[in-house]
Amino acid sequence: MADVLALAQEERGELASFLEELTPAQWDAPTLCSRWSVRDVVAHVIGYDVQGMTGFWRTFVLAGGSPDRANQRVVDAFRELEPFGLLDLVRRYRTPEGPTARFGYRIALTDGAIHQQDMRRPLGMPRTIPPERLRAILDFAMVAPPIRASVRTRGLRLVATDLDWSSGQGPEVRGPGEAVLMVAAGRRDALGEVDGAGLDTLTERMPRD
Repeated sequence: MADVLALAQEERGELASFLEELTPAQWDAPTLCSRWSVRDVVAHVIGYDVQGMTGFWRTFVLAGGSPDRANQRVVDAFRELEPFGLLDLVRRYRTPEGPTARFGYRIALTDGAIHQQDMRRPLGMPRTIPPERLRAILDFAMVAPPIRASVRTRGLRLVATDLDWSSGQGPEVRGPGEAVLMVAAGRRDALGEVDGAGLDTLTERMPRD
């Protein structure tokens, strides 16, 4: 059984290494997250660790119970922090804390991995996610309500062609595990990297913003 804490720490470590390579222009570049730049996505990934559980609930209440508004409040709270300050926080919280440590660190692992790809893909900076880590990420992504993968892929079978992983029953959507993860998470950017009899159905269910 995978040591999820170790996997989450590896993911945070790779995020820090990735961010160390970025130029100032790349920190301000757009991502797959609508309306968020790279620095905004980093603030989202690490912001709840900094706030802790008390800060998380306070933010959620002030956002009127809306996850989207809560996430934006966290990003806005770090708006004035320079990139080196955000990078320092990623290094400091290599071991996730607060809300992201819930479900045995699976939130930090899965949310962090998807969002790292949200930044990497538009920048043309791909990476290879180790198979053991990617399997754990895929498993949790399929059941985590905020990701909505279970709704988006209902009645479909997802198959990773580069590792031993599949999920669901029905017409197949096949491709590299990272691309399968991203389409399951609603990222249209990866649709061209998967195929199968279920692709049209999945495409129709993708967010359009």
